[in-house]
Amino acid sequence: MPRYEYQCKKCEKVFEVVASLNGPSLSNCPTCNGPVNKVFSNVGVVFKGSGFYRTDSRPQKDSQNSTQP
Repeated sequence: MPRYEYQCKKCEKVFEVVASLNGPSLSNCPTCNGPVNKVFSNVGVVFKGSGFYRTDSRPQKDSQNSTQP
């Protein structure tokens, strides 16, 4: 399940909530019952496995363009 970060507008407390993707978003702070905003941040990208650079990023060697005598 994903984790969502919220910040209370009233008490400014920052907290995380684990919730389902289809569930309703949080609207009140659990501490002071004030309104909350969802905090958005950058997401890190991780490439797992071998061969990503070798198979996807390098130009392909073409045997026809070779200048060997």
